[in-house]
Amino acid sequence: MPKRSGANRNDIHITPREDGWAVKREGSERASSIHRTQREAIDAGRALRGPSKGELLTHGKDGKIRARDSAPGGSDPHPPKG
Repeated sequence: MPKRSGANRNDIHITPREDGWAVKREGSERASSIHRTQREAIDAGRALRGPSKGELLTHGKDGKIRARDSAPGGSDPHPPKG
């Protein structure tokens, strides 16, 4: 997974795999866990992130980031405008 600017080791990525959905911490070589559904992976990713200031980045089946979720109380690096 390519590094993006502003990458944070507390960021958690939910990515598609042939055998399900992977939960992977930014910069890690291996997935923390594999899940049958994307919803299960998102729930596991939120638990893994905990109250850190990282983001949960959910990728679609095409591999592109389709959703970002900041930790409650964390600082959102991409806050809504307006």
